[in-house]
Amino acid sequence: MSQSDSSSTPTPAGLKLDNLPKKPQPNSPMSRQHGFVPYNSLVTPLLTDMYQVTMCYAYWKANRHEEHAVFELFFRKNPFQGEFTLFCGLEEVLRFVSSFEFSKSDIEYLETVLPNCDPKFLEWLADVDTSKVTLHSMEEGSVVFPRLPLIRVEGPLGICQLLETTLLNLTNFSSLIATNAQRMRLAAGADKKLLEFGLRRAQGPDGAMTASRYACVGGFDGTSNLLAGKLFNVGVAGTHAHAFVSSFRTVADLASTKMGDEEFWEDVEKKREELGFTNTNTSELVAFVAYAQAFPDSFLALVDTYDTLHSGVPNFICVALVLRDKFQRKPVGIRLDSGDLSYLSRQARQMFKKYGLEKAIIVASNDINEDVLQSLSKQGHEIDSFGIGTNLVTCQAQPALGMVYKLVECNGQPCVKLSNEFEKTTLPGKKRVYRLIGKDSVALVDLMKHADEPAPRPGETIRCCHPFVERKRCDVRPSEVIEILKPVFQDSKVLVPMNSVEDARKRVQKQMSILREDHVRSLNPAPYKVSISESYAVFARELWQANQPIELFE
Repeated sequence: MSQSDSSSTPTPAGLKLDNLPKKPQPNSPMSRQHGFVPYNSLVTPLLTDMYQVTMCYAYWKANRHEEHAVFELFFRKNPFQGEFTLFCGLEEVLRFVSSFEFSKSDIEYLETVLPNCDPKFLEWLADVDTSKVTLHSMEEGSVVFPRLPLIRVEGPLGICQLLETTLLNLTNFSSLIATNAQRMRLAAGADKKLLEFGLRRAQGPDGAMTASRYACVGGFDGTSNLLAGKLFNVGVAGTHAHAFVSSFRTVADLASTKMGDEEFWEDVEKKREELGFTNTNTSELVAFVAYAQAFPDSFLALVDTYDTLHSGVPNFICVALVLRDKFQRKPVGIRLDSGDLSYLSRQARQMFKKYGLEKAIIVASNDINEDVLQSLSKQGHEIDSFGIGTNLVTCQAQPALGMVYKLVECNGQPCVKLSNEFEKTTLPGKKRVYRLIGKDSVALVDLMKHADEPAPRPGETIRCCHPFVERKRCDVRPSEVIEILKPVFQDSKVLVPMNSVEDARKRVQKQMSILREDHVRSLNPAPYKVSISESYAVFARELWQANQPIELFE
């Protein structure tokens, strides 16, 4: 298994990434005409829940569809029993919002499911766009926490309501995948290569593409998914499967026993005799020779088809030594796909050292997840790179994040949703969000303030209150204050450049570096503080009390 952006592990196919077409950038209100549309053609205004359209119709009937509304997209609990989340999906949100338009066939279909609605509503839908919608958002790859508004949507009530389901769909899974990938990166260590192998196990084509893209944002180095490599300019990697090995029987299956004009197979056989590896599986050796002939500069062999230590590794050593010594080629290494990965990797490394192949790499796959990575680290191993599929792309440990989209203000009046479960009570009103950084450049707290409140300033003492537990308060004197909810879409125009996967991955690395270690550890992590200002706390609690019915007992 090899990685295209590493000189030590070249991609067998020699895929070059620097000549790929650049992504179209939003350059006018007519983004659809200019190609700035969602990657998936299914992402249209009809990719929504029925009740969004029925609510919109009811707003329209009540002549409220043009009232100014503010919605916030957020989640209530970090995934994977952790204390951080990575926000992703912003580019797809901007592509969707900037190209929002019901097609003629969309309107014709809606006529069939809303047969009794006023035809003028459908005429309104046919003309509706997002020219009056404004979005503020966290940056792609931002480290975020529960309750923070990740996207703030402002504009006419009807159109903002129509955006809800699609925005949640575009951000929920992408953020979950990136977070899962980052947790695996932390478990594996910064020095290991991580490759996403989940295409065949993902939930359909779009699940696969989303997983490949955002796994790389979250910290993976590449993917096996060629289409993701093409569309998102990420490194691709791959060698061969067990089927390739088992398809060979004898040396007669080779098109030639030579490499170029020089004998190859005979030298490999002689090397096997010389090293005393005479009991290895010959058909496997033939397969390795065939693959080395195809990819002499990036020979990496899957060694567990028959027996890892008694056949696969010895056969690799024979082929690798001839490649190196006779042909001056640099063999890459092996892949382990079954068995005790810790033990097998350590035994394979000993054999490599014995025969002068110290730099050969060991790649491991086989149902790896975060727990397996942590276990391997504790046991000790010699694995250089991990190929991770099912448990990454399906988010086995937690398959959904649970983002929500709530109305917080309408016609300038704050809106609230109450619940017996305080976690489901909303924080009313339009808010701004600030990250307060301490003198050691570590993030201390994320603070929400009402949009009309003055911004906090570095060096001043700021009272920070728990959103729901009144007695929990603290004072913070930050060295730096960063406003993290930024304008991204207004007047039909996207206001920010589209980040490449690499740009977003670098942002993830930078943001993770400002968190304390106890916030990101796997076992019993410490919660990161998310607070509200003292003024906002008074405002929110007064509103909650004003809207909470008082029960009478007799």
